[in-house]
Amino acid sequence: MPNKRDTKEVRRESAPRAQARLRATLALTLAVAAGALSNASAQKKPAPAQKSRAAASEKGASPARVGVPQETLLQIIGAEDERRWDAAEFGKLFESANAAVRRRAALAAGRIGDEGAVGALSALLYGDRDERVRATAAFALGEIESESASGALQEALSRSKSQELRARAVEALGKIAAALPDSRADAKRRIGDAIVATLTAQSRQPRPERMLVLLGLTAALRAKPDNGARTVALFLASKDARVRGDAANTLTRLRANESLERLRAMLASDTDAVARANAARALGAAEDKAAFDVLAARLSEDPDSRVRVSAVRSLASLKDARAGRPLRERAEVLHSDYRAERGGTVNARVPSAVNELLEIFTALGTVLANTGDERAVELLRAYRSEGFVAPQLETALARIAPAQYMRDPAVSELFTRVPTLRDSSVTWQKVSAMGQGLGEMASVTSAQVGNSVVSMQADAQIALRSLIASRNTPALAVPDLLRALAAFKPIDLAAVARTQLKADDVIVRATAADILSDLPPDADTSRALVEALPRALSDEINDAALSVLGALAKQPGGYVSDALETALETTDYLVRRRAADILHERAGGTDAARRVETVNTRNHRADYERAAARIGKSVRALVATDKGAFTIELLPEDAPLTVDNFVTLARRGYFNNVPFHRVVPNFVIQGGDPRGDGKGGPGYQIRDEMNTVPYDRGAVGMALSGRDTGGSQWFVTHSPQPHLDGGYTVFGRVVSGMDVIDRIARGDRIRAIAITETRAAQRP
Repeated sequence: MPNKRDTKEVRRESAPRAQARLRATLALTLAVAAGALSNASAQKKPAPAQKSRAAASEKGASPARVGVPQETLLQIIGAEDERRWDAAEFGKLFESANAAVRRRAALAAGRIGDEGAVGALSALLYGDRDERVRATAAFALGEIESESASGALQEALSRSKSQELRARAVEALGKIAAALPDSRADAKRRIGDAIVATLTAQSRQPRPERMLVLLGLTAALRAKPDNGARTVALFLASKDARVRGDAANTLTRLRANESLERLRAMLASDTDAVARANAARALGAAEDKAAFDVLAARLSEDPDSRVRVSAVRSLASLKDARAGRPLRERAEVLHSDYRAERGGTVNARVPSAVNELLEIFTALGTVLANTGDERAVELLRAYRSEGFVAPQLETALARIAPAQYMRDPAVSELFTRVPTLRDSSVTWQKVSAMGQGLGEMASVTSAQVGNSVVSMQADAQIALRSLIASRNTPALAVPDLLRALAAFKPIDLAAVARTQLKADDVIVRATAADILSDLPPDADTSRALVEALPRALSDEINDAALSVLGALAKQPGGYVSDALETALETTDYLVRRRAADILHERAGGTDAARRVETVNTRNHRADYERAAARIGKSVRALVATDKGAFTIELLPEDAPLTVDNFVTLARRGYFNNVPFHRVVPNFVIQGGDPRGDGKGGPGYQIRDEMNTVPYDRGAVGMALSGRDTGGSQWFVTHSPQPHLDGGYTVFGRVVSGMDVIDRIARGDRIRAIAITETRAAQRP
């Protein structure tokens, strides 16, 4: 593990003095705001090169960096990496005569996320003479998510003539509204009204501003404004397929009942697959019973797997038992494709059958719950007998026929043999899947199975306890077994979880702590958590530490606070931040908060220099997988440290033979975890580098479990996912091999990743 170093605090202005200076700057710029905004159209027209850069920005491309001195860039990257906002330092950068410096510094201020930057960024938003600097300032204000920025952003939205600035302003307002607590409902409503007004005005334009509409739809998705669905639905009639698709996506997340007839028509006949898929999702979210026939038709007839999968999910949401028939029939059709895949035959024109089958199994378990449907049970068992291992299959069997599941020979054999016999053929995935199937017994009632419910639930708990306690059980399966047992709420659950706080596997201990966090405070639990904390703080990954801290937060006692204080000494910023927040909530904790203001980054100047040196180069990753190869164009200008981390890991062979542990059709494929269960990483975290590159189809992003928790897990999008924009670092885009992305199924492996770096051709 690379050495970490303590980051020295940079001297800062006192907060009152810094704020006074920023307020003075803002006051001056406000005085000229009317001229700066309303006279924008009277300024000189941009040169052709400037026009092309603006157009590239709208499409998500990044212009070449021009004129940011190397030393200044390193200074900015370092401040971002340390999450260090220094008003005096950034004040000088914002006053630079070089617009590229001002723009890059504004982006950094947003990434750092300190609310103290709002005044200075608002000053740039109003007064900077460069349109792109103002737009970046708007984006940065959205990243900070401070309500104090909403007034300036609404002013820019209503008065600016710049399309890019207006688009970034509405985007930022959506992020701020989404972050507001329930106590600020009035403020959230005002912001929502501004977003709706912007979209309404655009809907009346003969040629709407595309970027403004797209970012406005995403802002509505986040802000969830009152009566916003009606305005969003107007864009379902757009001639632009991307706008139609995004409008349907927003209606899905608003769970709106608007324009259902229009959505049914889109699903039936729209020429764009993403628009059809999103229409299907919107109909499912609205639980539109009238959409049953068109959803069933798309399930069996649509040529695009993204549409079929969306139809499957929506049929499940209708909870109509009639869906069992088309779902079974589709699964039967896919049987031969699955057999071919399992035999190693890859059809380059057909996406993986496994991905679609997993969705069908989940849907069958929902629409046929407790029906005992013999044909469905027979079909599911046939897949299992041919080697299909997945929790979706086991939970479907358990839901459809719970009594049969408890008598299933495959289940009883596994749970009687594993605790006493080490069998290499029994994988953790199989134990986990069947354990989750047993966990479904917790929701079975006497109305469904009669008096046998008591014995069924008792037997399920016995099996789960036996596996949890056995040394022969694969450690990777234990977290799912613990959660399955917790579903029964046994009276000794706390005792079981406390025992698992001593397990060797870090994720087992994290899961045990999470379970204890959900239980009432207890003296024995408090002692066990305090005893578990030192070991958790020394783990290579911080999952157990964060979970133990979260559980300790709910335990009373001064000695608990003493234990929390010890977490402030760790080099892990996320752990220190969590401990400080808990201490603040318990007893003020102002000193604790002060002690964790900046990040103890693992990077040195040489790391920043190496990362920055790639800017201007063509950096590509050729990813070889079980299903073929695809090529990623990495984006060192937009995310220099994220790209550097990925390149470093790839060249070490870190990703070799690592599976894609998560595949969600019409959403993402995700890999990079050497554990294979989605919980692993390289033993450190990297900082987020949010940017304006959109999550279009083929975007490559860094997976997170919270802010600044990136490491080695990354994902590729199957289709546009605008709700991810500005929330997850985009550090690449797939430039060839998207057909391979579509064929990858859960469990397929990365064979190797080859990195190439060449000097990019000079642009005309």
